[in-house]
Amino acid sequence: MSAEPDGPEDRLRRFATIWSRALYPVTATSLTRPEFESQLLPLARQLRQDLAERVFRAADCEAVGAALVATHCTEPEALSRTLDVVDAYLVLYCGEEAEPDEAGRAGGVGEREELRARCSRIQHAVAAGFARALRERTRAEQEAISRAALEARGTVAEALHASEARFRAVFHGAAIGIGIADLEGTVLEVNDALIRMFGGLEHQLRGRNVAEWTHPDDSPHVWKLYEELVRGDREHYRVEKAFYRPDGTVLWTNLTVSLLRDADGVPQYQLALMEDTTERRLLNLRLRYEATHDALTGLPNRTLFFERLEKALAAGESARFGLCYLDLDGFKTVNDSLGHAAGDRLLVEVADRLQSCATAPGEMVARLGGDEFVALTTGPDTEHEVDELAGRIMHALSTPIRVEGRELTVRGSIGIVEGPAAERGAAEVLRSADITMYRAKHAGGNRYELADPEADARAITRHGLTTALPVALERGEFFIEYQPLVHLGDGSVRGAEALVRWLHPQHGVISPDRFIPLAEHTGLIVPLGRWVLEESVRQARTWEAVTGADQAGLPLRVNVNLSPCQLTHPGLVSDTVEILERAGLAPGALCLEVTESALIGADDDLLKPLRRLAEMGVDIALDDFGTGYSNLANLRRLPVSVLKLDRAFTQGMQHFPADPVDLKIVEGIVSLAHSLDLAVTVEGVETGAQADQLRELGCDTAQGWYYARPGPPDRLHELALADAT
Repeated sequence: MSAEPDGPEDRLRRFATIWSRALYPVTATSLTRPEFESQLLPLARQLRQDLAERVFRAADCEAVGAALVATHCTEPEALSRTLDVVDAYLVLYCGEEAEPDEAGRAGGVGEREELRARCSRIQHAVAAGFARALRERTRAEQEAISRAALEARGTVAEALHASEARFRAVFHGAAIGIGIADLEGTVLEVNDALIRMFGGLEHQLRGRNVAEWTHPDDSPHVWKLYEELVRGDREHYRVEKAFYRPDGTVLWTNLTVSLLRDADGVPQYQLALMEDTTERRLLNLRLRYEATHDALTGLPNRTLFFERLEKALAAGESARFGLCYLDLDGFKTVNDSLGHAAGDRLLVEVADRLQSCATAPGEMVARLGGDEFVALTTGPDTEHEVDELAGRIMHALSTPIRVEGRELTVRGSIGIVEGPAAERGAAEVLRSADITMYRAKHAGGNRYELADPEADARAITRHGLTTALPVALERGEFFIEYQPLVHLGDGSVRGAEALVRWLHPQHGVISPDRFIPLAEHTGLIVPLGRWVLEESVRQARTWEAVTGADQAGLPLRVNVNLSPCQLTHPGLVSDTVEILERAGLAPGALCLEVTESALIGADDDLLKPLRRLAEMGVDIALDDFGTGYSNLANLRRLPVSVLKLDRAFTQGMQHFPADPVDLKIVEGIVSLAHSLDLAVTVEGVETGAQADQLRELGCDTAQGWYYARPGPPDRLHELALADAT
């Protein structure tokens, strides 16, 4: 076996070789196979370019399909083999330029899934281009035949008037079917081509009446045109018409009927010219099927589903619809553990089960892609029917599926949208179903949920905030408020915690609990956190210049929160050092707050940057202490100098007498912290009773609305100056 090609060009040529070997046996060409391969090479290069492009250009892929027709690859098998080759080998040989995934691995799972999705769209576009080019070629052939037919009509008319011998020569030698009937519709003459088209028996055609050749697919205007012609009101007409052959099979034709007049202009005969289009029609139907059905499961694909959904939504104000949007839970695990072949077999079995659930009139099932399916129902009582349909689907999935000797338990999450047909568009309906499906998945999966307009609006708002986050940082829409940290012993201001806010142009001020999770999810938390650190350090330097040291001879300290993403960022230490040096602030004036949950089970690699910062003199505070499940013994190995008790410990101290259990817990934590040389800060102090209790328990500093709400940095100047006086 030969080695794999090394470079991209070698891999491209290997792909072109596989493609040419698949197409050459079904291509009518005088070229040798290497010559034919050289014609396919630029098309393969175009497909590789389309696969690598982030912006999908359907026109380029359609041009590849059209080029196949131009190289005489016009057999239906040529398209089928092309689609098979593209599906099996395009990503394998032409996907080497994939960008690294989030883990830094080239060609990661996310990128591979994206390449597979893009490859599927390339296949659809190539098929569309092939069909369009074949249709245009067919149209050109039809026009040539039409011209020949018109010439034949003139020739036949001249032959009737001038020479019977010449007429017979043209009539019987024509390549298209020709028939002559009188004005009553009785067939008088048929040529050999027409006889062959109808099965080869002349007596079954001659003497029959044209009116007998009706077909269920005839449109009403066909016979209306015929009546106008025999009355002499029309000279000719052309239609697509189906006929039944004597054996019961269907013959599809392009039919041109002309009126023949005598020398005085009196209507005398009908002349019918027929072109057999049966094979072409079957090819078009096959292309249409392949373009609208999923190749793996045979279910309708996204294209056909949208056509049906748009038709259902346009059915009128009295019509209703119901839609179930299904996503399999944990399907990625099947692919990762058993391979994509096993995943494909699982999808096929799921598709069969879904198909058996939607057999009633007005119901259909489609595969949108991956492990996402939809089921649509229409009718007057869809509010009840869609619930039953979802129940049937969940029941059908409850039976394990056997794949490669293993019984796999299939779970699915379903989002249901139901309502009047005329209120929303197809895209809006599918978006609502998708959002609802994810709501069911986040609720634990293996369930279905009904669409909720308010939940949809919240999800859309979250998406809007997510997409607006990067631009917001560039536009300077974020600002920082500071909440004072007060020493419980003398009531002096020792510093402040920096709390970032977002001033959104439409939504106003947005609190961190709404956008910080989004920033962490998108990775924007790293540049946002760096900006917060820069601004806070600069502000601390300003305080130091204005107020100097506090009563203990220490500068006002600024506390800045670090997210788990920032802890793992390799530039944390260098960025912090650079920011402190540029601002001219001593490390002791900065405290970085890290949540307890972020350090639970932390290894030495995660703690190393925090240790380096602590060795420089930066204080490290363990935030929200007491809310997690960390081992208290681990405090010895953590480079922290401050414990920040969560506000949950202060809630029981709002009224006198305080909850004795809370007092004992706080007293124990404070004693433990002080024995480890750790200071204790308490959050959420809202009353004087809480402050007194915490002071008696030995807590060092506190913050909360009792002292001041978060506000602009100038207010901290005033508080600090007031303490100094």
